[in-house]
Amino acid sequence: MQIVETIIEAIKTKQLNQGLSLPSSRVLSNQLKVNRNTVVKALDLLVAEEWLVAKERKGYFVSNQLLKQYSTDSKESRKIAVEPGPSKMLMSFDDGLPDTKIAPVNELAKVYRQILGRKARWQTLGISDPRGNNDLRKSIAQMLNLNRGLHFSSEQVFIARGSQMAAYLISHCILQKGDLVAVENPGYKPIWESIRTAGAKILPVPVDEGGIKVDVLEQLLKSHKIKAIYVTPHHQFPTTVSLSLPRRLKLIELSNRYNFTIIEDDYDHEFHFGIRPLLPVGSLQHIKNYVYLGTFSKIVAPALRIGFLATDISLINKVAELREIIDGQGDVIMEQAVYQLIKEGDIKRHIKRTIVIYKAKRDYFEKLLIKYLAQKVTFVKPEGGLAFWLIPKVEIDIFEIANKLEMQGIGIITPDKFSFSAPINGFRIGYASLSEEQLKEGVIALTKLL
Repeated sequence: MQIVETIIEAIKTKQLNQGLSLPSSRVLSNQLKVNRNTVVKALDLLVAEEWLVAKERKGYFVSNQLLKQYSTDSKESRKIAVEPGPSKMLMSFDDGLPDTKIAPVNELAKVYRQILGRKARWQTLGISDPRGNNDLRKSIAQMLNLNRGLHFSSEQVFIARGSQMAAYLISHCILQKGDLVAVENPGYKPIWESIRTAGAKILPVPVDEGGIKVDVLEQLLKSHKIKAIYVTPHHQFPTTVSLSLPRRLKLIELSNRYNFTIIEDDYDHEFHFGIRPLLPVGSLQHIKNYVYLGTFSKIVAPALRIGFLATDISLINKVAELREIIDGQGDVIMEQAVYQLIKEGDIKRHIKRTIVIYKAKRDYFEKLLIKYLAQKVTFVKPEGGLAFWLIPKVEIDIFEIANKLEMQGIGIITPDKFSFSAPINGFRIGYASLSEEQLKEGVIALTKLL
């Protein structure tokens, strides 16, 4: 990644001009004193991102199709970097997105070509099951049962265009106008909006270091008829805390006693850096009303819109019927491509590779926070996920800080984006999609303003 970032910067500042031929991978590996495979991977990634062009038997060349802003002279480029306006965002602390630069682009492109090159591709391009590709559903069911302690058949799995769509469909199948749905506060607002579109009302439940406060939920249940609860127990969004085992057991007991559905969003199960990730709430015994949401968008890339839900068959059938009204079927080619990646072990290898990268980046980011912000914020190093939750030690105007950061070309998510009413005092800082240099720059800018 250092090689990739350095070459990109050299292209931006015209140290490497468009059309220039780069030294061979063998020469570069000798000059940089790194393994040749490392150089090849860096060059292939630059080709995938279209900074370079690979020509057979000729080598690698700086692309002639770069955006106009990278065609200006280096002096002008420096001016842009120093004096960004609000619309010229140089970097952004997202809410925990993966690094698209390490996405398995080549593997995905390969299986796409294989699928479209088959003799029976006319069958591939036809109408398919609205529940999703059957092979992929079998693979997902197997993954849920073997790796996550769940108990689902392929008939109980539904594939959607992302977990957001899955949440929308399930909301419209189990909720009616006027129903109450409990949610974590702070929490994930896009899913709240899906719930609201079904006519339901949101009932916020506070979160602390042990996850959603189940005792508060129990008190609400005594005076309210709650139809469902939406939770992110593995790495709570946005605070990153995990729901404690006693609370998990109590949540199931309350669900069974008051007959409400638990909708569990396990959006980043794979990204856990300890001995093993916490298993989903649904892995515990005696749970009756339960829906599990998952996604491949975090594993591969946000643009890959493949999510899924798992629940009982009768509800899956309702979801499929609703899906046919608005979407007919999913992305047939993408679903087959993801199945192929799973079958050939590419997804597993990619996860193992990214875990190493993200763990190192998490540890680096923690060191930055300790060095620059230890006196100004409190935080708990997360055992998983791709973000930190920072709490300022004194009350501050986070919106003013966000505006000042934006004038420096640094984006940050304000707490109103995940608060029910009054914005909570905290920052969710995603670290995975940024380089070490960007993380350091952003932390230094933040510490000057706090």
